[in-house]
Amino acid sequence: MDLYHKDVVSITDFSKDDIEGILDMAEKMIPYARGEKIKRSLDGKILGNLFFEPSTRTKLSFESAAYRLGCDVIDVSEMSMTSMAKGETLADTIKIVDSYCDATVLRHPYEGAARLAAKFSDHPVINAGDGAGSHPTQTLLDLFTMRQSKGSLDNLNIVLVGDLKYGRTVHSLAHALNKFNMKITLVAPEGLMMPDEIISHLEANGCRPVITEYLDDAVANADVLYVTRIQRERFPDPSEYQKVAGTYRIDKALLEKAKSDMIVMHPLPRVNEIAPEVDDTPNAKYFQQAANGVPVRMALLNGLLGGEF
Repeated sequence: MDLYHKDVVSITDFSKDDIEGILDMAEKMIPYARGEKIKRSLDGKILGNLFFEPSTRTKLSFESAAYRLGCDVIDVSEMSMTSMAKGETLADTIKIVDSYCDATVLRHPYEGAARLAAKFSDHPVINAGDGAGSHPTQTLLDLFTMRQSKGSLDNLNIVLVGDLKYGRTVHSLAHALNKFNMKITLVAPEGLMMPDEIISHLEANGCRPVITEYLDDAVANADVLYVTRIQRERFPDPSEYQKVAGTYRIDKALLEKAKSDMIVMHPLPRVNEIAPEVDDTPNAKYFQQAANGVPVRMALLNGLLGGEF
């Protein structure tokens, strides 16, 4: 696909063919992401990294991806480092950063911030997570990891478990999974189920997700178990968080109930929802998943900024 000068705000803006094209390019980027080969296709370009919420994997992998391509990075790690602390609007901040950079990566606590930023930017804007909204580049690396492990994205049985209400990673992922011929099971405690509008979208496009609170039954036929953290920071009432914290835990006992080749994924960070004993099993793919952020984001940056390959 032609990515040049496009915004990456929502995974819904991409077709199935678009996604597969990005994943194909990411595959070619792996030796460059590992430093086994050198590529400087974005020499002279500048990326603006605006992260107004905490981040480890997304922030660092975008920086690594940029540097691996020869692109320089201007980094802002919190709002207090910008004139937004003085009352400047997000729109004005984006206009200024846009005048200094060739593309902007934005993480923001408010849903819709990336779409707003794209409206006021002449250069590409990449959504690195907007509140409980969406996280399209995480979805791309999730799909890349599934394809690496399973060989194909078609006819997989996917179980999404944990905080499906506030988890932007599973919101984006659900929309993407619906573009492929997959079976989807949604596992969440009461009050944290996937938003109705996303379930309705799945159903309108021919998917009939199984909805349950019981994880043990769901894993029996799963090809992919995608685990999410119960997010304390998204709860307006701390007491409500305490009611659901620790509802699900993935351990070796649970893996014994699943197919031997089921993979366990997690966007990270984890708290206690995956036991450390799972890390050394062949099922665990979450650290590989995090590493895949670099080649996937290299593919995106190279395409958005017109790098040759």
